[in-house]
Amino acid sequence: MVEVGLPHLDRPFDYLVAAADDAAARPGVRVRVRFGGQLVGGFLLERVDRSEHDGRLAFLDRVVSPERVLTAEVAALARAVADRYAGTLADVLRLAVPPRHARAEAGLDINDARSSVESGPESAPDRASFVEDPGWERYRTGAAYLRALADGKAPRAVWGALPGEDWPARVAAAVAAVHATGRGALAVVADARDLDRLDAALTAHLGSDRHVAINAALGPAERYRRFLAAARGSVRVVAGTRAAAFAPVENLGLVVIWDDGDDLHAEPRAPYPHARQVLLTRAERAGCAALVGGFTRTAEAQQLVEAGWAHELVADRAATRAHAPRVVASGEDNDPAAGSARLPTLAWKAARTALAAGAPVLVQVPRRGYVPSVSCARCGTPARCKHCSGPLALASASGVPGCRWCGRAAADHACVTCGDRRMRASVIGARRTAEELGRAFAGAPVRTSGRDAVLATVPAEPAVVVCTPGAEPVAEGGYGAVLLLDTWALLTRADLRATEETVRRWFAAAALARPAADGGQVVVMAEGGLATVQALVRWDAAWLAARELAERRELGFPPTARIASVTGAADAVADLLAAADLPAEADLLGPVDTGEEGQERTLVRTSRGDGLALAAALKVAIAVRSARKAPGTVRVQIDPLELL
Repeated sequence: MVEVGLPHLDRPFDYLVAAADDAAARPGVRVRVRFGGQLVGGFLLERVDRSEHDGRLAFLDRVVSPERVLTAEVAALARAVADRYAGTLADVLRLAVPPRHARAEAGLDINDARSSVESGPESAPDRASFVEDPGWERYRTGAAYLRALADGKAPRAVWGALPGEDWPARVAAAVAAVHATGRGALAVVADARDLDRLDAALTAHLGSDRHVAINAALGPAERYRRFLAAARGSVRVVAGTRAAAFAPVENLGLVVIWDDGDDLHAEPRAPYPHARQVLLTRAERAGCAALVGGFTRTAEAQQLVEAGWAHELVADRAATRAHAPRVVASGEDNDPAAGSARLPTLAWKAARTALAAGAPVLVQVPRRGYVPSVSCARCGTPARCKHCSGPLALASASGVPGCRWCGRAAADHACVTCGDRRMRASVIGARRTAEELGRAFAGAPVRTSGRDAVLATVPAEPAVVVCTPGAEPVAEGGYGAVLLLDTWALLTRADLRATEETVRRWFAAAALARPAADGGQVVVMAEGGLATVQALVRWDAAWLAARELAERRELGFPPTARIASVTGAADAVADLLAAADLPAEADLLGPVDTGEEGQERTLVRTSRGDGLALAAALKVAIAVRSARKAPGTVRVQIDPLELL
């Protein structure tokens, strides 16, 4: 496989191997070859006796390293992912195999590594010590699932975690059950904070040096060193963020993904694969167990259950009620200020009660910053920059308005509609909220957790913790109260996944509260009749996921259908679609303006059964344009997270 990004060259090429390179030129090693008059990198996929190519063959220039970094299983997986997402194998392998770091290889005996791989994995711990886990027994089929893993079977489950669940410990117990059978396991989480928790849990269950944790923050040398540990078979358990979904785990017995609805699982680089789909494809190809877990459930996970591919792994209602906090909507107490006050009476009382009991309070605010949006105090017209028309914002109480796009100050701003110079906040951010709550709850320390500084944990003492979604720290013993503010910012998003994302963020925060029996309470600033609020009140994410999937099926949206987003200049998009032999039942939606100058988007929709045919047709069209060097860049995304 030659590392050339041109779509029309997405195929293997044959080269001769010199006698001097015969021992080192093994499938999976990095090589350098001459291609198109230049030396380029590549991976050796296979050694054969003869070539089907009738012409003259060139020799490999050299073997870069004798390390076998690309296994046959990962190469086949990468090919399947590339075909599903209308991408190239070279693009997928850039995501799957980290860049070589020679210093990480230095001083290690390659021959010893080969012999350890060929002789089998490291010794397994005692099976009996990993079969029983009290945490899994709280779920209806949790103990049976763990026993099936320990018996070498391949159960597949969609897991709805209980509120307050120590999910890293449950994942580690499942991994340990598989590890005890001599098989490997792979667990993927969304971010570094979750990975740190899972890393600690795996160490507690497996012992030291039994697994590696891989993420981009490690740096190139350490990341490559840990990748090599898996590739050589030194460890057979890998945990990591989305790129770890391609990790070379031997004898794979279990794949796990936690919180698959988090958009961090979606790769922002071509061909834009989702870690969930990579892992499910891997489980299908390897015939191994799978666990898709979270406090909520995505429409994709619900479809796995309804299709029978996976079974439901949830607690009964009695156990759910015992672990869940009390959830109330802001309108339930007939407070006339509930719809307009920043902190209605119900929320204020819940926070005051929790602080008096010595417990911390969590406040989730959807927007970061101080006042990220301002408007005219007289007529309400949004305040815009006179230079670029970007939105104006306030960075502090004493600061002057500034543009969020170009950064220019707007001290002399006047409303374009009425001329008034006074402003009021349209949206209040996390820092302004922390400032207001500091005055409301004098004596209680106020902490913030967000993009600039994310807290991992907070102690079990009275404090107000203001955070943005995804930055909620874990409190020792749980929060006494969780307040979900400015819910309209999530509920009113014009996005296919607005409902799903709103519930995911609410559940993630609410799951950190103490059980209702211990005084834990969640206050959500929204109408109690909304389906999203009802799911939270009942702690029934599965019900909402089934409803969401049914609505998408009726409307023809993913995951019940396959959609390709084709974005680029109008002429380039039209040219690509004209060259594509699309399935007969494919629908074209658009084109529509993307908001970027000269860019438009067309959606191509087809049935799930025609999904691979759609990807293949678009890939051929991309290759045709590449071969004739057609002008204009076109971006193709299969089943993108955002359709707008």
